[in-house]
Amino acid sequence: MKKILVVLTNTTRYKHTNEPTGLWLGEATEFVDIIHEAGYSVDYVSPKGGFVPIDPRSMRYVNKNIMESYEMDDFQERALCKSLKPSDINPNDYIAIYYTGGHGVMWDFTNNVELQIIANKIYHNNGFITSVCHGIAGLLNIKDNYGQYIINGHNVTGFTKAEEILAGKLKLVPFTNQNMAKKRGAKFKKQRAYKEFVVQDHHIITGQNPFSAKAVAKILIQNIR
Repeated sequence: MKKILVVLTNTTRYKHTNEPTGLWLGEATEFVDIIHEAGYSVDYVSPKGGFVPIDPRSMRYVNKNIMESYEMDDFQERALCKSLKPSDINPNDYIAIYYTGGHGVMWDFTNNVELQIIANKIYHNNGFITSVCHGIAGLLNIKDNYGQYIINGHNVTGFTKAEEILAGKLKLVPFTNQNMAKKRGAKFKKQRAYKEFVVQDHHIITGQNPFSAKAVAKILIQNIR
Protein backbone atom coordinates (compact mmCIF):
# COMPACT_ATOMS: atom_id res chain seq x y z
CA MET A 1 0.00 0.00 0.00
CA LYS A 2 1.33 3.42 -0.94
CA LYS A 3 1.94 6.03 1.77
CA ILE A 4 1.14 9.71 2.31
CA LEU A 5 4.03 12.17 2.47
CA VAL A 6 3.60 14.91 5.10
CA VAL A 7 5.61 18.09 4.54
CA LEU A 8 6.76 20.13 7.56
CA THR A 9 8.63 23.43 7.94
CA ASN A 10 12.12 24.06 9.30
CA THR A 11 11.56 27.81 9.74
CA THR A 12 11.88 28.91 13.36
CA ARG A 13 10.94 32.59 13.13
CA TYR A 14 9.37 35.25 10.98
CA LYS A 15 12.19 36.53 8.83
CA HIS A 16 13.85 39.78 9.96
CA THR A 17 12.24 39.44 13.41
CA ASN A 18 12.78 37.43 16.58
CA GLU A 19 9.15 36.32 16.68
CA PRO A 20 8.96 32.50 16.71
CA THR A 21 6.96 30.40 14.30
CA GLY A 22 7.07 26.83 12.99
CA LEU A 23 4.69 23.94 12.38
CA TRP A 24 1.08 24.51 13.43
CA LEU A 25 0.94 21.33 15.49
CA GLY A 26 -2.68 20.29 15.00
CA GLU A 27 -2.39 20.56 11.23
CA ALA A 28 0.01 17.62 11.32
CA THR A 29 -1.34 15.51 14.18
CA GLU A 30 -5.05 15.78 13.36
CA PHE A 31 -4.44 14.94 9.71
CA VAL A 32 -2.16 12.01 10.52
CA ASP A 33 -4.59 10.58 13.09
CA ILE A 34 -7.27 10.25 10.39
CA ILE A 35 -4.78 8.75 7.94
CA HIS A 36 -3.63 6.16 10.48
CA GLU A 37 -7.21 5.27 11.42
CA ALA A 38 -7.84 4.49 7.75
CA GLY A 39 -4.90 2.08 7.71
CA TYR A 40 -2.40 4.19 5.78
CA SER A 41 1.09 5.11 6.91
CA VAL A 42 2.95 8.40 6.54
CA ASP A 43 6.47 9.69 6.16
CA TYR A 44 7.58 13.15 7.24
CA VAL A 45 9.78 15.38 5.10
CA SER A 46 11.01 18.96 5.48
CA PRO A 47 13.03 21.21 3.17
CA LYS A 48 16.24 20.65 5.14
CA GLY A 49 15.39 17.45 6.96
CA GLY A 50 15.95 16.98 10.67
CA PHE A 51 14.54 19.34 13.28
CA VAL A 52 11.02 20.77 12.87
CA PRO A 53 10.03 23.62 15.23
CA ILE A 54 6.51 24.02 16.60
CA ASP A 55 4.77 27.39 16.45
CA PRO A 56 4.23 28.19 20.15
CA ARG A 57 0.90 29.86 19.36
CA SER A 58 -0.44 26.54 18.10
CA MET A 59 -0.03 25.04 21.57
CA ARG A 60 -2.88 27.26 22.79
CA TYR A 61 -5.28 25.21 20.69
CA VAL A 62 -4.10 21.78 21.75
CA ASN A 63 -6.86 19.39 22.77
CA LYS A 64 -6.55 15.93 24.33
CA ASN A 65 -6.18 14.14 21.00
CA ILE A 66 -3.57 16.56 19.67
CA MET A 67 -1.55 16.28 22.88
CA GLU A 68 -1.66 12.48 22.83
CA SER A 69 -0.42 12.42 19.25
CA TYR A 70 2.28 15.00 20.03
CA GLU A 71 3.52 12.91 22.97
CA MET A 72 3.94 9.75 20.90
CA ASP A 73 7.58 8.77 20.52
CA ASP A 74 7.06 7.99 16.83
CA PHE A 75 5.81 11.50 16.05
CA GLN A 76 8.44 13.26 18.15
CA GLU A 77 11.27 11.29 16.60
CA ARG A 78 10.20 10.89 12.97
CA ALA A 79 8.44 14.24 12.51
CA LEU A 80 10.02 16.72 14.92
CA CYS A 81 13.59 15.43 15.28
CA LYS A 82 14.43 13.30 12.25
CA SER A 83 12.24 14.43 9.36
CA LEU A 84 13.48 13.19 6.01
CA LYS A 85 15.20 15.33 3.38
CA PRO A 86 13.67 15.65 -0.10
CA SER A 87 16.64 13.67 -1.45
CA ASP A 88 15.53 10.73 0.73
CA ILE A 89 12.14 10.55 -1.00
CA ASN A 90 11.07 8.29 -3.86
CA PRO A 91 7.82 9.84 -5.19
CA ASN A 92 6.69 6.44 -6.49
CA ASP A 93 6.16 5.31 -2.88
CA TYR A 94 3.33 7.81 -2.28
CA ILE A 95 -0.30 8.20 -3.26
CA ALA A 96 -0.48 11.76 -1.90
CA ILE A 97 1.54 14.65 -0.56
CA TYR A 98 0.19 16.86 2.23
CA TYR A 99 1.59 20.30 3.01
CA THR A 100 1.05 21.36 6.62
CA GLY A 101 0.97 24.99 7.69
CA GLY A 102 2.29 27.43 10.22
CA HIS A 103 3.56 30.79 9.01
CA GLY A 104 7.10 29.46 8.60
CA VAL A 105 6.16 27.53 5.46
CA MET A 106 5.82 30.79 3.55
CA TRP A 107 9.60 31.04 3.57
CA ASP A 108 10.78 27.48 3.03
CA PHE A 109 7.98 25.79 1.04
CA THR A 110 7.34 28.30 -1.71
CA ASN A 111 10.57 28.06 -3.67
CA ASN A 112 11.75 24.57 -2.77
CA VAL A 113 12.33 22.99 -6.17
CA GLU A 114 13.04 19.51 -4.77
CA LEU A 115 9.64 19.35 -3.08
CA GLN A 116 7.96 20.74 -6.20
CA ILE A 117 9.45 17.94 -8.30
CA ILE A 118 8.30 15.32 -5.79
CA ALA A 119 4.77 16.75 -5.72
CA ASN A 120 4.58 16.93 -9.51
CA LYS A 121 5.66 13.29 -9.87
CA ILE A 122 3.08 12.13 -7.31
CA TYR A 123 0.42 14.14 -9.13
CA HIS A 124 1.31 12.73 -12.54
CA ASN A 125 1.32 9.22 -11.07
CA ASN A 126 -2.41 9.78 -10.47
CA GLY A 127 -1.77 10.82 -6.87
CA PHE A 128 -3.07 13.78 -4.88
CA ILE A 129 -1.60 17.13 -3.90
CA THR A 130 -3.14 18.37 -0.65
CA SER A 131 -2.59 21.18 1.83
CA VAL A 132 -4.12 23.03 4.73
CA CYS A 133 -3.95 26.68 5.80
CA HIS A 134 -0.54 28.25 4.96
CA GLY A 135 0.51 24.92 3.45
CA ILE A 136 -0.89 26.12 0.14
CA ALA A 137 2.36 28.09 -0.13
CA GLY A 138 3.94 24.80 -1.16
CA LEU A 139 1.57 24.54 -4.13
CA LEU A 140 2.08 28.04 -5.49
CA ASN A 141 5.12 27.36 -7.66
CA ILE A 142 4.60 23.70 -8.61
CA LYS A 143 4.53 23.38 -12.38
CA ASP A 144 3.19 20.49 -14.43
CA ASN A 145 5.00 18.64 -17.18
CA TYR A 146 4.06 21.41 -19.63
CA GLY A 147 5.53 24.23 -17.54
CA GLN A 148 2.16 25.53 -16.32
CA TYR A 149 1.36 26.26 -12.69
CA ILE A 150 -0.42 23.21 -11.38
CA ILE A 151 -3.08 25.28 -9.59
CA ASN A 152 -3.83 27.34 -12.71
CA GLY A 153 -7.54 27.05 -13.46
CA HIS A 154 -8.20 24.98 -10.32
CA ASN A 155 -10.39 25.79 -7.33
CA VAL A 156 -8.26 26.07 -4.19
CA THR A 157 -8.38 27.56 -0.72
CA GLY A 158 -5.93 28.46 2.02
CA PHE A 159 -5.39 30.92 4.86
CA THR A 160 -7.13 34.08 3.69
CA LYS A 161 -6.09 37.72 3.84
CA ALA A 162 -8.90 38.34 6.33
CA GLU A 163 -7.58 35.57 8.57
CA GLU A 164 -4.07 37.01 8.27
CA ILE A 165 -5.39 40.34 9.49
CA LEU A 166 -7.26 38.71 12.38
CA ALA A 167 -4.10 36.81 13.31
CA GLY A 168 -2.19 40.11 13.44
CA LYS A 169 0.48 38.85 11.02
CA LEU A 170 -0.31 40.69 7.79
CA LYS A 171 2.69 43.00 8.12
CA LEU A 172 5.06 40.12 8.89
CA VAL A 173 4.35 37.77 6.00
CA PRO A 174 6.09 38.05 2.60
CA PHE A 175 2.79 37.67 0.71
CA THR A 176 -0.78 36.52 1.17
CA ASN A 177 -1.71 33.06 -0.06
CA GLN A 178 -4.96 34.41 -1.44
CA ASN A 179 -3.30 36.96 -3.72
CA MET A 180 -0.49 34.67 -4.83
CA ALA A 181 -2.86 31.84 -5.71
CA LYS A 182 -4.89 34.22 -7.87
CA LYS A 183 -1.72 35.40 -9.61
CA ARG A 184 -1.02 31.78 -10.49
CA GLY A 185 -4.42 31.54 -12.18
CA ALA A 186 -6.17 29.65 -9.39
CA LYS A 187 -9.80 30.23 -8.44
CA PHE A 188 -9.44 31.01 -4.75
CA LYS A 189 -12.46 30.05 -2.65
CA LYS A 190 -13.12 31.01 0.96
CA GLN A 191 -15.68 30.98 3.72
CA ARG A 192 -16.00 32.74 7.05
CA ALA A 193 -12.71 33.17 8.90
CA TYR A 194 -11.63 30.19 11.01
CA LYS A 195 -14.49 28.01 9.80
CA GLU A 196 -13.77 24.50 8.51
CA PHE A 197 -13.70 24.60 4.72
CA VAL A 198 -12.18 22.27 2.14
CA VAL A 199 -12.10 22.46 -1.66
CA GLN A 200 -11.44 19.53 -3.96
CA ASP A 201 -10.74 20.05 -7.65
CA HIS A 202 -9.79 16.74 -9.28
CA HIS A 203 -6.55 15.62 -7.58
CA ILE A 204 -5.95 18.83 -5.64
CA ILE A 205 -7.47 19.07 -2.13
CA THR A 206 -6.96 22.20 -0.02
CA GLY A 207 -8.19 23.36 3.40
CA GLN A 208 -8.68 26.97 4.43
CA ASN A 209 -7.36 27.08 8.00
CA PRO A 210 -6.19 24.97 10.98
CA PHE A 211 -9.73 23.79 11.64
CA SER A 212 -9.80 22.07 8.23
CA ALA A 213 -7.01 19.50 8.69
CA LYS A 214 -9.30 16.59 9.63
CA ALA A 215 -11.65 17.34 6.75
CA VAL A 216 -8.77 17.35 4.24
CA ALA A 217 -7.71 13.93 5.53
CA LYS A 218 -11.22 12.51 5.34
CA ILE A 219 -11.76 13.70 1.77
CA LEU A 220 -8.35 12.34 0.74
CA ILE A 221 -9.20 8.94 2.21
CA GLN A 222 -12.51 8.87 0.33
CA ASN A 223 -10.58 9.34 -2.91
CA ILE A 224 -7.80 6.79 -2.43
CA ARG A 225 -9.76 3.85 -0.99
